[in-house]
Amino acid sequence: MSLPAELAAELAAREDQGLRRKRRLLSSPQQARVTVDGREYIAFCSNDYLGLAADPRLAAAAKAGIDRYGVGAGASHLILGHSTAHHELEDALAAFVRLPRALLFSTGYMANMGVVGALCGRGDTVFADRLNHASLNDAALVSRAAFKRYAHSDLAALERLLKATPARRKLVIVDAVFSMDGDIAPVPELLELCERHDAYLLIDDAHGFGVLGAQGRGTLAHFGIASERVIYMATLGKAAGVAGAFVAGSAALIETLIQNARPYIYTTATPPLLAHTLLTSLQLIEQENWRRERLDALILQLKQGLAASPWRLLASDTPIQPLLVGDNAAALGLSEQLAAQGLLVPAIRPPTVPQGTARLRISLSADHEAADVAQLVSALLQAA
Repeated sequence: MSLPAELAAELAAREDQGLRRKRRLLSSPQQARVTVDGREYIAFCSNDYLGLAADPRLAAAAKAGIDRYGVGAGASHLILGHSTAHHELEDALAAFVRLPRALLFSTGYMANMGVVGALCGRGDTVFADRLNHASLNDAALVSRAAFKRYAHSDLAALERLLKATPARRKLVIVDAVFSMDGDIAPVPELLELCERHDAYLLIDDAHGFGVLGAQGRGTLAHFGIASERVIYMATLGKAAGVAGAFVAGSAALIETLIQNARPYIYTTATPPLLAHTLLTSLQLIEQENWRRERLDALILQLKQGLAASPWRLLASDTPIQPLLVGDNAAALGLSEQLAAQGLLVPAIRPPTVPQGTARLRISLSADHEAADVAQLVSALLQAA
């Protein structure tokens, strides 16, 4: 069988299993109300948790950034691509999360790959929660360190692994907010284990930054944690509404990443206009607490509205509200029913989630209105 024929057969099998992913075409700004494939919808599938992606103040900042810096960075950070905008944003991010220094990356995926690869290799061990994001798992595999996974949030299992591992360097990697379940990692307990067993803790706060903690400072602020053992990563394309990611920690850590993180060294810097825009985004995150207050109200409304639903909402106090359906085809069918009523809610299936746990991943935004959530609740109860 030729390669194209073999690939076509594999795609057909994926289609039969209800696992084939398909892209929708968005032709409007990323907001609660969007135009997709030529039709208007209320979208519950965006990570734009604070409703900043289409904020006119960010658009104005981006235009000012273009006027000052042009469009492309033109070089890697270590050649001639590290602009004043990048540097100012790194300083602002470090101050915002209250850590000594920060370093920008093009994506969260690249940031995780950069950190784990720069800190770990043969002779080291990486420990990971089984529900971690793919970028953390891939980073551990590529690093060539030993890779040990433990059951979701099972602290006893992690401690057994830490005790039994005589590695040169131990690194625990974890999602702060798990992207498909919406629950928050037991970060204080994880840090305590790391302190007890001479390990370090990489926290991926992609879904907590801007949402959790006082003024949206993230999961460390949420728990009141400060430790040199913590390596903090957060993305800037979700609650911050723009693009990119950053790692924050000690001055020695950031300098080590500058010297050794391959995804940082060997790629063109992000357009400086984005860094310029993010300086405004950071101010809005800090100042506009009403966005987080609205999110909290919408989360409570959804939970109360679906209390009588036959499908169970997983335990989450974050904007990620997964509705467990179970069967792949049933989850797809329910998603399609909602789409027919103008409501976009994605069906998440294996391998993104474990077998038998297909779900609707409801994502709430400060851009939603109470009426939007009421419409979704009504449609789900009607479908049930």
